[in-house]
Amino acid sequence: MSILWLKALHLFFMIAWMAGIFYLPRLFVYHAETDNQAVRDQLKIMERKLWFFITPFALLTLVFGVSLIYQYGTTWLASSGWLHVKLLLVALLYGYHFYLFYLLKAFARDENTHSSRFYRFLNEAPVLVLLAIVSLAVVKFI
Repeated sequence: MSILWLKALHLFFMIAWMAGIFYLPRLFVYHAETDNQAVRDQLKIMERKLWFFITPFALLTLVFGVSLIYQYGTTWLASSGWLHVKLLLVALLYGYHFYLFYLLKAFARDENTHSSRFYRFLNEAPVLVLLAIVSLAVVKFI
């Protein structure tokens, strides 16, 4: 498979994953704001389905990203300071992804302890990380 196809697939799955990463905390905002149990039950279903829908995209993003690194070679990896920073930020996104799962489980048990305001801030965090990742990958500064 050519490097251009690997890049295209890596970007496609990353975009699909990020769409879900942006939407799931928004569902948490709505969940934290409602007192209606029927609405909560519906949000639980939506949250669970979304998390399990986007998780394969996260895995495929990783697979194609690692494939790109492999194709470019270890000398490229060793000499690219921007890539080390990008990989650190990507690791933070994966941590964020699994933190969302932890929160999803708390909502499923009706044990949410955070306000809707907390989830609003949580919803914005990956936007800044994604901006940094894309900037590093395109501009390759550092």
